[in-house]
Amino acid sequence: MNDGNPSGYRYLLMPDSFKGTMSAMEVCDIMKRAILQRGPDAQVVAVPVADGGEGTVDCFLYAFGGERKTVTATGPYGEKKEAFYGIMGDTAVVEMAAAAGFSTEDSGKRNPSSATTFGVGELIRAAVEGGARKIILGLGGSCTNDGGAGMAAALGTVFYDESGQPFVPTGGTLKQVKRIDIRETKKLLSNISIEVMCDIDNPLYGPQGAAYVFAPQKGADEKMVRMLDDNLRAFAVALERETGQDVSKLPGGGAAGGMGAGAYALLGAKLSQGIDVILDMMKFEELARGCKAIFTGEGRFDSQSLGGKVVVGIGRRARRAGIPVIVKRGCVHEKFVERNGLGYAVDTLDEADKLVQSITDAEYIKLYHNVKNIQKLILDGAYTRKTLQDAIIEVLENACTPVENRYQDHI
Repeated sequence: MNDGNPSGYRYLLMPDSFKGTMSAMEVCDIMKRAILQRGPDAQVVAVPVADGGEGTVDCFLYAFGGERKTVTATGPYGEKKEAFYGIMGDTAVVEMAAAAGFSTEDSGKRNPSSATTFGVGELIRAAVEGGARKIILGLGGSCTNDGGAGMAAALGTVFYDESGQPFVPTGGTLKQVKRIDIRETKKLLSNISIEVMCDIDNPLYGPQGAAYVFAPQKGADEKMVRMLDDNLRAFAVALERETGQDVSKLPGGGAAGGMGAGAYALLGAKLSQGIDVILDMMKFEELARGCKAIFTGEGRFDSQSLGGKVVVGIGRRARRAGIPVIVKRGCVHEKFVERNGLGYAVDTLDEADKLVQSITDAEYIKLYHNVKNIQKLILDGAYTRKTLQDAIIEVLENACTPVENRYQDHI
């Protein structure tokens, strides 16, 4: 690459959307044009990706073909709206945000205590009744906090209150659930495989749970956050009592307002890191074989990205293949990348472009060996030990912090 010409090399483009700015497909197009301008003979493979949030259906259809199906479903506040899912053979991809996500029409009435995921269940039902035998459910972009109860209700689950009356719980009424009948749901989904794409690994409740971390973004004030968290705790007790499934510490249980936990306990779903689901289906290792570089990115790369976002997920896979990483300067991994000689931190895309063009073969080989050495340290547990040490220090420091201040950033 020291001649500044990318011709003859193979590049893999795998960005997420830049939310509110560009779709993943648009990001791919920009990257591809930039590469081909400088090397018309370069081999460019563009595969836009998502981790379960907005744009997941389009990414699957772009990568694998298939058809987008439109369904009239129940919106988060009971209104009827046009939603969709993707179908690829006997596999359907459902994006929960299509039925229970934010919209400009709802901006003035955001209320996670009354919002429902009923429409998500309607999408799943439509896919199953249309012949799907596997459901990939993408979580992300939700405006709800009902633990997936609405979704389950649309699939036949009946929730009863203390007086024995059936009702459809929302985030504000989950505590009223006293009995759950999932027989009809089991019957409907008896031969259906459901895999949930979680873009975070937060638990159902507690300081890092669905209510404290995400409900404020959905319109909840401090009082509502505490109420929603209490209700999710009570719902977890009801789920364990009625289904035998303990979701109290389930990684990803807090995704999409607790839908991760509800899908696991009520639908028998498997929870997976969202980016891993799509990378496995795309056979990432085969795609990456022989690539000079993999370009990725997302709208924001920060501490939340460590919970399973696109850049980190692809970075893990790229590390196994010994491919160096370029990270935007100022993000959480900048010092780690530069200190260990794994790649470079940059301020702008232009700087990244010049850097990729100017890197010499010798520098590339050095980066490759550095990545391989770090890989060995990680496999040997060196960074696990360091992480554990840091975690212990943090716990000791937090033990000296008043409780009312410790979690104020999550309220």
